[in-house]
Amino acid sequence: MSQAGQPPSQQQLKLAAAIYAIETFVQSGMHIGLGSGSTSELFVEELARRTNAGQYFNLVTVATSQKVAALAQTFGLSVVELDDVPRLDLVVDGADEIEPRSFALIKGRGGALLREKLVASAALLEVIIADESKLVTRLGEKMPIPVEVVSFGWHHIASRLRALGCDPILRLRNDKPYLTDSSNYILDCRFAPITDPAGLSVAIKNIVGVVEHGLFIGLAGRVVIAAQDQVYELKTS
Repeated sequence: MSQAGQPPSQQQLKLAAAIYAIETFVQSGMHIGLGSGSTSELFVEELARRTNAGQYFNLVTVATSQKVAALAQTFGLSVVELDDVPRLDLVVDGADEIEPRSFALIKGRGGALLREKLVASAALLEVIIADESKLVTRLGEKMPIPVEVVSFGWHHIASRLRALGCDPILRLRNDKPYLTDSSNYILDCRFAPITDPAGLSVAIKNIVGVVEHGLFIGLAGRVVIAAQDQVYELKTS
């Protein structure tokens, strides 16, 4: 994965995880969901390279963001809308945090959490690819939970989120509210390490005005981790 005597860079680790996922899970004729984020983009590029070289045939992809759709099309992959396919065979995506015992995840730092969750829910198998830095004992140790909300009355939504024990911060871009592909806002909600992700997931989703959140519970079927000396799959306990 790296030059002799040099530890692999994070970029090399991400690519190693992407290659493992392709070689282990991708087959010709599949409908494949493409995740968003830097690790997923490496997967898209490597998948396209191998497809263009004739290693895979008749792949159809569904992208989880406009950015990834444009990237996949630039590389020559066939991209359709989610409603154009009856189901997806496979989704390969990254994560911001991974709880290894349960495969519970925090996702959405790239702003595509709503579409990522829709695509994951339509797939027979979701594979998460990451380097070891994304592993945590409890979700929330390093990253806030992104919560996608409607723009109307977002201060009131933030107050209700705050009552759950977090510090919601409106995500900005160029000093203006960041807009998702669905034209919603994102509140990045910093919680203490989370003891009950499933319960918190329900509590957040029950707030009126919340469109979706970045807690992904019960969606990942496989987790591929690239370490300094190997790439391996996690096993749920």
